[in-house]
Amino acid sequence: MPIYEFYCPKCHMIFNFFSRSVNTEKRPACPRCRTPNLDRRMSVFAFSRNRPEEEDTPMPDLDESKMEQAMEMLAREVDHVDEEDPRQAAALMRKLSDLTGLNLGPGMEEAIRRMEAGEDPDQIEAEMGDLLEQEDPFSFKEKAARIARSLPPRVDETLYDL
Repeated sequence: MPIYEFYCPKCHMIFNFFSRSVNTEKRPACPRCRTPNLDRRMSVFAFSRNRPEEEDTPMPDLDESKMEQAMEMLAREVDHVDEEDPRQAAALMRKLSDLTGLNLGPGMEEAIRRMEAGEDPDQIEAEMGDLLEQEDPFSFKEKAARIARSLPPRVDETLYDL
């Protein structure tokens, strides 16, 4: 009675399926997202148990020392920013986004584009303040998805029927 492993590309997860007979043709749907016809994987003979549970939307693994260096560099640059020049403030926000992997929300993107064009930040805030307060100005979602796909798939320890 074999156990087969199947990979779901949408969930980036490996699932184990128990079969009462040898069955090399059947490809089940994902137990999590219902994607049909999962990809059959070669099984390993042993795998790690008691792994810590991960969130549905993984946060990117940030190298703490690199993050610390990036923040120190940004802190040094802040000391030299001319508070009267919106272009410098916008450039600093772009660097923060690039160094941390944060994705700017659409409202924040527009505000920064306007600052890069030299518009007055107070005027931008007066016109866009409500919009900026309603949205999450930063997001890891796209970055997290890219990082998650570059990591080995997670393994669901549940044994499903094939």
